[in-house]
Amino acid sequence: VQEAAPTNTQNRLVVQESSMSMVVADVRQVSDKVVEYAKSSGGYMISTSFSYPEDSPFGSVILRIPSDKLKTSLDYFRTLGIRVTSENILGTDVTDQYVDLQARLNTLSQTKAKFEEIMSRATMVQDILNVQRELINLQDQIDSLKGQQLYLEQTAKLAKMTVYLSTDEFALPYRPTNSFRPEVIFKQAVRSLVSNARNFAGLGIWTVVYGIIWIPLLVLVLFVWRRKKRINSLQ
Repeated sequence: VQEAAPTNTQNRLVVQESSMSMVVADVRQVSDKVVEYAKSSGGYMISTSFSYPEDSPFGSVILRIPSDKLKTSLDYFRTLGIRVTSENILGTDVTDQYVDLQARLNTLSQTKAKFEEIMSRATMVQDILNVQRELINLQDQIDSLKGQQLYLEQTAKLAKMTVYLSTDEFALPYRPTNSFRPEVIFKQAVRSLVSNARNFAGLGIWTVVYGIIWIPLLVLVLFVWRRKKRINSLQ
């Protein structure tokens, strides 16, 4: 029996998504704690990602957490960081979508029942084949709608949460309220210097490697130029 769609304010389907950006001392350590907490709360980890933009460790963790534990999860995650730089929760009411799916399911079920009745009375082979084809098509549509309903139910039960972690506030995906911080600017200047030094070193390596091409060409050009100059001087 198909579960009745929610119709009152106490039983509405709301899909929640949340994100949080935090400055932390150790990106991987905090990431592990976030994942462990999600699992212990009945949720699970969807994905994790780690990178080092401008030598500043950065990571992101995407989780599914039971919706009724989202607030307590956020409270716990805040204790893991040095500072929370941004946080938001977005709720999307999908009750109307769920109700619409249920209405379409009811119509398809009624139509299927009529075809099953026709099938029970059919005697011609061609008629039986045609009715079977319609029944298979109707069942496919019913299964698809039930799958969509189940997806809405599950996503309403498990909120999606993305946690961004970094040792540097400026590496997080948000705009700081106070961007003039001498200590941060100093760190950025040092990183820029190191990055440029690496770029120059890399350019030097490429130049040396490609020397087997450009050095002979340069020698040839100089040889031709000097010879031409010598010939001109003799004329």
